[in-house]
Amino acid sequence: MPAWTPEDAHRLWGEAYLAGDLEAMIELYEPEATWMPQPGNVVTGTDAIREHLTNFLALRDTTSFDLKPEYVLQSGDLALLRARWTLKGTTHDGEPVDVDGFTADVVRRQPDGAWRYVIDDPYSRYA
Repeated sequence: MPAWTPEDAHRLWGEAYLAGDLEAMIELYEPEATWMPQPGNVVTGTDAIREHLTNFLALRDTTSFDLKPEYVLQSGDLALLRARWTLKGTTHDGEPVDVDGFTADVVRRQPDGAWRYVIDDPYSRYA
């Protein structure tokens, strides 16, 4: 389902993650979008984003994930999104995961009216 407003982007991303729906997550990104899967590691393009999201989704079964949007700042066809997130769970190796952060994301309105991520930085607190 497309994001028809900038606010929809965070909500739909969180819903797709919790549902384990990789394809729904990928549809929220422009083809050449940039994502930071870890502080200091940046990937570009939906193929690279897909690879990293696959690993991230592997945590889903033992994870609690919460994404709380804080604000949207829009100018024309661009919008800056900010949200607080928390992730708790266990890795495949049984290691505990307990991280949180703030996103700083940019979405752009597409010709069909949908909004897609151009930049997805879930670690803006650490940049």
